[in-house]
Amino acid sequence: MSVSYDYYKIFYYVAKYRNITAAANALFLSQPTVSRTIQNLETELGCQLFIRSKKGVVLTPEGEILYRYVSRAHRSITQAEEALTEARSLNKGVLRIAATEMTMQNFLMPYLKRYHSLYPSIKLEISNGTTSEGLLMLGSNLADLAVITSPIPENDQLLVQKLRPINDVCIAGKQYEHLKERPLSLADLGQYPLICLKKGLTTRIFLDHVFESCGLLLDPDIEIASSELITPMVVLNMGIGIVPLRLARPEIEKGNVFCLSIKEKFPPRDLCLVSHVEYPPSAAARKFEDLLMDDSISE
Repeated sequence: MSVSYDYYKIFYYVAKYRNITAAANALFLSQPTVSRTIQNLETELGCQLFIRSKKGVVLTPEGEILYRYVSRAHRSITQAEEALTEARSLNKGVLRIAATEMTMQNFLMPYLKRYHSLYPSIKLEISNGTTSEGLLMLGSNLADLAVITSPIPENDQLLVQKLRPINDVCIAGKQYEHLKERPLSLADLGQYPLICLKKGLTTRIFLDHVFESCGLLLDPDIEIASSELITPMVVLNMGIGIVPLRLARPEIEKGNVFCLSIKEKFPPRDLCLVSHVEYPPSAAARKFEDLLMDDSISE
């Protein structure tokens, strides 16, 4: 049985007002149209829904059963429409973001602050993890957007927008100042203790490929799970670190570390905004996308 939703809508208003004329006025329809629709609905359902009287209409037992369910459905639809209106106006909603630790601490914060000040009614749900975990959350519809670092596996289900370039550098502390003006190759780094991310992380996979392309094996002395910890270890002269320049810049400006001159150039990488084609971004997510494209927001 396939009954038009409009039939049920008209039935709901007639049952609500117990009067065909009042229902017609509420729906901006003619009285004959409403009467005819009720007759058609009764025919399709095979039962009488109303008993007509001079004062209006009264629900039959079958009509009472139908009204009980239709009124719930009408209430749910009305609430859904109200929720959509609020979401479009950004008076209510949720923005779910998956981000790596590096992007969270060194890029996203000013944008999140700005977004929250513009749309305080939007709830923020932020998940911190690896690039792979962020992509998995997108594919499972557990995140609206992912702000992660390249390289990103090719996938025609992903929409990738480049936000900012990432420049990887090798840094050393004061104990290695004798290397300051000396050009070094990646092979030369093997003579010194190296600090980098542990295996399996996107950045480590990227660095492994860089070394492999030069016929080398990246075999660090210290492997850690967070890029944020590399520079502090270099400051303590625990080894030479490979990090995005952005993470090292504060200590470079203080004079605690310096960039080594490496003959081979690291291939360019990017900070990226990723969404999933099967799950179009909400109005709340689209507004955040717009903010991320605004270079004027202080980082």
